[in-house]
Amino acid sequence: MARPNVIVFFTDQQRHDTTGAHGNPMGLTPNFDRLARSGTHFYNSFACQPLCGPARAALQTGRFATQTGVFRNEIPLPEDQETLAKVFSRSGYATAYIGKWHLAGQDPVPQRLRGGYQEWLAANHLEFISDAYDAVLFDEEGHKRKLPGYRVDALTDAAIRYCDAHRDDPFFLFVSFLEPHHQNHTDDYPPPEGYRETLTATQWTPPDLATLKGTSTWHLGGYYGMVKRLDEAFGRLIDALKSLDMLDNTIVLFTSDHACHFKTRNAEYKRSCHESAVRVPTMAIGPGFQAGGQVRALFSTVDIAPTLIDAAGLDIPDSMVGCSALPVVRDARAPWRDDLFFQISETETGRALRTHRWKYGVTADYDSDQPRADIYRESYLYDLNADPYEMVNLIGMPAFREIADDLKSRLLAWINDIEEGQTPTILDAPCRDQRQYRLHPSDLQRDFERDSTLGVKPGA
Repeated sequence: MARPNVIVFFTDQQRHDTTGAHGNPMGLTPNFDRLARSGTHFYNSFACQPLCGPARAALQTGRFATQTGVFRNEIPLPEDQETLAKVFSRSGYATAYIGKWHLAGQDPVPQRLRGGYQEWLAANHLEFISDAYDAVLFDEEGHKRKLPGYRVDALTDAAIRYCDAHRDDPFFLFVSFLEPHHQNHTDDYPPPEGYRETLTATQWTPPDLATLKGTSTWHLGGYYGMVKRLDEAFGRLIDALKSLDMLDNTIVLFTSDHACHFKTRNAEYKRSCHESAVRVPTMAIGPGFQAGGQVRALFSTVDIAPTLIDAAGLDIPDSMVGCSALPVVRDARAPWRDDLFFQISETETGRALRTHRWKYGVTADYDSDQPRADIYRESYLYDLNADPYEMVNLIGMPAFREIADDLKSRLLAWINDIEEGQTPTILDAPCRDQRQYRLHPSDLQRDFERDSTLGVKPGA
């Protein structure tokens, strides 16, 4: 069989619970939901850094923010980093990038800062140089190109044209949308005409937004409209692949860089390690992923590059610390990590750890231009079984001290492993009234038996 084509359909700032596969009742994502059922749905998928530039660098390299050096926005991806495009190019694949880049710090993006992609129709700051009905990008020569239609449709059309032109060659195509990210100069979520009104009238509001509100009361209808159009575009791309007789030999991964908490956790839309900012919708179809079912393993941004490279039958570079998820796609009993590591270094400097049940986060007393801190304080602990939308912070309650201590030690192990031997101090949260909370002894057991060491490749 010919080498598979690989396409990444990449949205920006999309919450996991916008999809029917994660319980949204509005029917916004029938294509995502259908293909997640027939392919592989990564049910527990998370951004390792909830911010555009760092998350994108992690996806392209399979490395964490402190390892790439891209720990906040506007830091270019270093030219010497191993990337998805470089791996596929060396293996004889044509490579192309369409849409938002946000890893160069300038527009147009010079060739040396394109991460190794050969063909190019993109912009570093798509939100600054274009609008919903004014899709403007730069071509390989740095010339502005205006594409017709709503911006989601314009990028999708360009992706379909690329697939059509490369029917006889294996290719790796990365299609990066701005939607459902806000349009910066208006601080709005502009959907296609007519969508906002229809979806506002039938709107379902997630519990965290219903309680904490933020800007969701006036933004959610437009946001949902953008999600709906993205799913329609996703369906069009799949239809095009089918009509070109390419679908059976093409891996298509749908994911997002981070999610959106609508200013409920800080004064921004992300930059927080809460589920509303880090949990994203992710699914894959094609060779290696057909009938994979719902995978409950904890999947991180850093796992995407090694997973796609492995699925294409290529060698995963040693520089990538993420893991290929193919073993757990094939067999849910395969060894895998039992916790995830998060970094954040803009708006706040913090670290967090998530298991299947618990979320534990620490922050520094200051924000700085440095990627890490020497001292952190415990900030939050959530029981995700009882409180999936993280409304009740348990940190500092005596009943949960043993849980917090265990999670602290595991977080410190991640920091030491990923951040070049760093071992910061984490100060305990002040003791506070635990009210009605009590733990059964069984609650103190870990979610799974933990590997004795994290190693270079966490969870390998």
